[in-house]
Amino acid sequence: MQIILLEDINSLGYKDDIVTVKNGYGRNYLIPQKKAVIASESAKKVLAENLRQRAHKLEKIKSDAQALASKLDGITLTIGAKTSSTGTIFGSVTNIQIADELSKKGFDIARKLIVIKDSVKEIGSYKALIKLHKDISVEIPFEVISE
Repeated sequence: MQIILLEDINSLGYKDDIVTVKNGYGRNYLIPQKKAVIASESAKKVLAENLRQRAHKLEKIKSDAQALASKLDGITLTIGAKTSSTGTIFGSVTNIQIADELSKKGFDIARKLIVIKDSVKEIGSYKALIKLHKDISVEIPFEVISE
């Protein structure tokens, strides 16, 4: 089944993408949750017209994301966490802590745009991926230290 996404979904695609999913996933979850619509011929024509009208707005959004990516490039974060004597963190470091550290440095980035590939449960150096736009993402290194 082909659907048109109405919002970004991490493992599936971005807003206004036409993707193929299994029938049950589309009909039982995506469409009732208003996250997608069925990609009929008329829906595809409406999508094409909307994209044509929004092309200049999308270009501005992309250029803003590119400017933010260039500012974020080269930034390293240090996150303090309570640890045991062996260096294991009580709990884990999540995208919420990274978003807080970025806001302290003057960058207001939503936490759902931040992806940490590995689970952070020990002291050390890690990397987080910030997805600013469909085509633009920045990798931010961060270090976890003991408080």
